[in-house]
Amino acid sequence: MSLREGEHQAIIPGLPDDLAIQCLARISHGYHGVLECVSKRWRDVMRSSAYSHIKAANGWSGDWWFVLTERQHDGQWNAYDPEANNWHHLPRFHTDEPPGDHLGFSCVSVSKKFLVIGGFYESPLSPIFPELKTFVMNDVWLFDPFKKQWSRRASMKMPRSEFACVVISGKVYVAGGYNSSEPGGITNAEIYDPVTDRWEDLPSMPFPQMECSGVSYQGRFHVIGGKVNRDSPNTYDVFDPNKGVWHTVEYTWPFSRMMWFSIAVMKERIYVITEWDADTIRARNTQTEEWCTVVVLPPIVLADHSRPLETFGYGFVGSRGKLYVIGGKALKYLSDDREFEITKLNMVRFCNPTVLPLEWKEAKPMRGAGGNVRGCAVLEE
Repeated sequence: MSLREGEHQAIIPGLPDDLAIQCLARISHGYHGVLECVSKRWRDVMRSSAYSHIKAANGWSGDWWFVLTERQHDGQWNAYDPEANNWHHLPRFHTDEPPGDHLGFSCVSVSKKFLVIGGFYESPLSPIFPELKTFVMNDVWLFDPFKKQWSRRASMKMPRSEFACVVISGKVYVAGGYNSSEPGGITNAEIYDPVTDRWEDLPSMPFPQMECSGVSYQGRFHVIGGKVNRDSPNTYDVFDPNKGVWHTVEYTWPFSRMMWFSIAVMKERIYVITEWDADTIRARNTQTEEWCTVVVLPPIVLADHSRPLETFGYGFVGSRGKLYVIGGKALKYLSDDREFEITKLNMVRFCNPTVLPLEWKEAKPMRGAGGNVRGCAVLEE
């Protein structure tokens, strides 16, 4: 839509149209659904290329959380705007793979864009025999928060699933995982430049890794957890981008390799929740490198069930000085401890771990989503 169309009807009465568009462009994305209902003129403006160009030129992305849960079988991501305290759906992106759940991928925010990388699809071979065939991918999809559109980007050189992925200095690092040709783990590592849209090989890891996770800490790429074939089970690998080499260091994380865990990093401080200690958040002291308990999650009690629920499978992110625990599942025990139901949660809880006394609050629940969080990432303006 041209900015000059419909000049007979001002976008905002009393203001020149270019100034009116500037005003609308500063409004965070969580309000856009309401604003588009004001008038057809506003809807057309907010969907125009001129509007997205103004936002992009000024870097007015707003803060976004991107979340995909097990309830979203069609792969439609949810987005949260903390300023508006509102959730909305992203448009779907369409792959060439057969229909099925998208699992084992990594997702990160970089250069004010959101990337979904790799993973696999499990599709039934037959409606009669529910065997599953796995399709491991090297696909990369990018969501542009200014245009609110998905687009394909350059694929990784190697298909991979359940791999480590981080962002350091505006570039994406991936390592490890598995695929059909290397089911026992991958040593290959790659780096992606979102400006040039190119992947390049990094030096290979000393040992193959699979079902691993990545952490960006003090400018280095830490590949942790997961299955690995190595001489010492008490070590793990760290890549130094400045020197371009891998180092093997002592394993000091407060969980075993095969334990489910979730990590958030804020202001160079690492926070961790583990599967077997799901009510406790631990933090790493940047000076002593020791771990301590900093936050205890409040119990979840349903109106029709007085017993606190045991939760797992949630998302965990840090943003603007606050820690957020998103979704997940809970075991709801019945009359005795041998029978239970699984409740899929859509709630979002948060706190500031540096402010005492500690106070947990609830944000708006997710919309049309819940249960295990398959992917989540934060993009900050």
